[in-house]
Amino acid sequence: MRRLDRFKETPSQTAGPYLHIGCLPSKVGINSPMEMNLGNVLASENAKGQKITVGGKVFDGKNSPIKDGMVEIWQADADGIYKSNHSKSYQSDPNFNGWGRSCCDFETGLWEFKTIKPGPIMLENGQFMAPHISFWFVARGVNLGLNTRMYFSDEEFLNKSDPVLKKIKRKTKIKTLMGIEITPNYYEFNIYLQGSSETIFFEI
Repeated sequence: MRRLDRFKETPSQTAGPYLHIGCLPSKVGINSPMEMNLGNVLASENAKGQKITVGGKVFDGKNSPIKDGMVEIWQADADGIYKSNHSKSYQSDPNFNGWGRSCCDFETGLWEFKTIKPGPIMLENGQFMAPHISFWFVARGVNLGLNTRMYFSDEEFLNKSDPVLKKIKRKTKIKTLMGIEITPNYYEFNIYLQGSSETIFFEI
């Protein structure tokens, strides 16, 4: 029998070109008569909190929108509580999913989520994180999924005390993590993979 310590880690591979077949089948016409939900609607009509839409594009190093990528988000509910089977102290909103998946439009590159504005999240040490949404992006040519966050530009007071934002040394880059309300209840958040406007990504 071969010893387990002799096996090596399998090299990373890109997510494409079959990303949509496995994760977003209705986008490429598989089972399209069933109108499968792609997962970009997180809140039901009875969900607590402010209903919002978050949308944007992912731009490559040439500042062109990526049109074959996939975006996933994870966030707390309006009370700042995450949906988790491991949480016994608090009960998250049963009408709010907390997780979503969308894809970049094949023509424009636009992705969107119908969700709610999350509340501040209390940490175990009593500190609060400002309202934010965690993002994960993958596409053809991206070997490892990229993690980032979207904060809300209209939560200036809470953003100043956020423990994660306070650790960022290059303060001028914090703006790359801000979602901007361009119309009532619609926040735009564009992700830049490279260049002078490159978004801050986190190692998770």
